[in-house]
Amino acid sequence: MPKQEAPLLQLKNYLPEGSFDEVVYYLQHYKVQLTITRERKSVLGDYRNSYQEKNHRISVNGNLNQYAFLVTLLHELAHLFTFERYGHRVQAHGQEWKNEFSKVLTQFLAKHIFPADIQHTLLKTLQNPAASSCADTALLRVLHKYDQKKEGVILMEALPEGAQFSIKGGRVFIKQERVRKRFKCKETATGKIYLFSPVYEVQALSQP
Repeated sequence: MPKQEAPLLQLKNYLPEGSFDEVVYYLQHYKVQLTITRERKSVLGDYRNSYQEKNHRISVNGNLNQYAFLVTLLHELAHLFTFERYGHRVQAHGQEWKNEFSKVLTQFLAKHIFPADIQHTLLKTLQNPAASSCADTALLRVLHKYDQKKEGVILMEALPEGAQFSIKGGRVFIKQERVRKRFKCKETATGKIYLFSPVYEVQALSQP
């Protein structure tokens, strides 16, 4: 099964200590259908507003570490809060959403449930939250430190230039130079050039 609705007690296993009660309050108060999904590379979470007889729906990737899971869930809850106040009258990641995300994030930062390095990075995030957790490279970098380590899996920025790596699906690339915020990489099978985020996870294959 690609996804499953999360029983509330099971949800405790995905969250850092000290966050469960307040998370459950929001989920129950707003009648949220929370779904835990398998890994999605392009998104960490998703929100769908309530309509007709359907409740608000939030999905979060189940492979995230507990701190990344909570940050992603708060990101999606901020969409819910924004919809409750403004409906579809504002942009999805406009100033209204940024205000809601900053408010709910501040509540959880006050609980000191995050490690110091994540706490510090999130405090900077409050100034101007990114539209996507996947787009916030500083936050992804520090959250990655708390992932369960997989042999050979590293961030793109840690791979030396000229090294070969593979991604999900088995496609193989050679890392080239950095272009602004991303790295040029040549696919060995086709010779085509692709750009990768510095915090994209890859499977290292060889050194130059």
